[in-house]
Amino acid sequence: MSAAVDQVLNNAVRAGDVPNVVAVAADRDGVVYEGAAGPRAVGQDDPIGLDSTLRIASMTKMVATVAALQQSERGHLELDAPVDTYLPAFADRQVLEGFDGDSPKLRPAGGRATVRQLITHTSGLAYWFFNEDIKRWGELTDTPTVLAGSDAIFNAPLVADPGTRFEYGINIDWLGRVVEEVSGQALDAYLDANVLGPLGMHHTAFLIGDEQRENLVPVHLRGEDGEWVATDIDWNQKPDWWAGGHGLYSTPRDYLAFQRMLLGGGTLGDATILEPATVAAAFTNQIGSLDFPAHIPTADPESTCDCDLGPGLKWGLGLLLNTEQRPGLRAAGSGAWAGIFNTHFWVDPSSGVTGAIYTQFLPFVEPRAVQLYADFEQALYASL
Repeated sequence: MSAAVDQVLNNAVRAGDVPNVVAVAADRDGVVYEGAAGPRAVGQDDPIGLDSTLRIASMTKMVATVAALQQSERGHLELDAPVDTYLPAFADRQVLEGFDGDSPKLRPAGGRATVRQLITHTSGLAYWFFNEDIKRWGELTDTPTVLAGSDAIFNAPLVADPGTRFEYGINIDWLGRVVEEVSGQALDAYLDANVLGPLGMHHTAFLIGDEQRENLVPVHLRGEDGEWVATDIDWNQKPDWWAGGHGLYSTPRDYLAFQRMLLGGGTLGDATILEPATVAAAFTNQIGSLDFPAHIPTADPESTCDCDLGPGLKWGLGLLLNTEQRPGLRAAGSGAWAGIFNTHFWVDPSSGVTGAIYTQFLPFVEPRAVQLYADFEQALYASL
């Protein structure tokens, strides 16, 4: 099996489609594939590997969502309660309706966003790289992006009334603060004690030490000649808050343990993280008649390309769900998500398979990287 999948990875690096790549997969019995190709940093000799440290960015979201689901199971958090029940400041969020010259036009929200709507990205919050209005609002108000680690991001307005559409945004940063409020712990400590530690994810953290930093894969960009160049792009190492929406560093082997827990219905080995019914709900449509947009145009081409994932997609509790079998790929009802530096994972309960593929570059969902993701998935399923 490994030879065919290895070839997919090696071909992509040789063609310059990605600067480097790591891929892993498991079934319910354990790991079924591990592979890597390319250098940790272009221009250096040391190879990228299964224990390389990567910024998993928005793959953090499902980890923080699991924390919230744990608090729900324990009776400390009601998913359908308004967010301002736990964080009164959320009640001050208004809806951005455009601009009067250089002045943002704001109006009261048409409802109180719930915790569930944070989890499902239907609260009305947005990200600058997919929403022109919120990008302009940030520029006019001198509000930095989330990578700066400033809690000024919590002043950002909504761009839609709660419950009216799917809008990918800073929801899980707010959710992380909800978890802190109801658990009485800082998010980093909570995750260490309740998710990362029990799963043996000892190389996953918001802040990394010297050893991990030496093993960190830099974010790459294409130079003017089209060749890959390693950069020092990173998020703030002294943030005002622990970013449930993007802040974790991890390794492919570490995060695979988290994926295997979801594949196992909430349990991995002796560690029970969630109840089976909760995991089943995570893989069930939670946005009703709303859809994950088939096409999301970029508002910041340096950060992301247009996101074109096609029709028939829903959102569960922290997971993007495909509603149809993809020929030669994952089954209907699989859950997935990604990180902005082009890291992707999926969990396919029907087939009993989970996989992930990692590189480190911008912009997000560059077509050649998306094709590599599909090629890896297809080669993997063909070999099972």
